[in-house]
Amino acid sequence: MATVTIHHLEVRFQVSGDDDQAVFTRLFERHINAWCRAYEEQCAREKRGAMERGFGDRKAKR
Repeated sequence: MATVTIHHLEVRFQVSGDDDQAVFTRLFERHINAWCRAYEEQCAREKRGAMERGFGDRKAKR
C-alpha cells in the first residue's frame, strides 16, 4: 500500500435530524476500521513474504 500524507481533509455531509455527529462518527468508524484491517493484513503479508524470502539466506545452526 502506498504511503499517503493528507495535509487537509474536509468532510461535508448532510443528514436529516439533529444527530449529525453520531452519524459522522458511525460512518467514520466503519470506514476507518475497514481501512485499518486492510492495512494490517497487508503489513502481515509483507512481513510473511520477507520471512519466506529470507529462508535461503540464513546459515544453518550447529
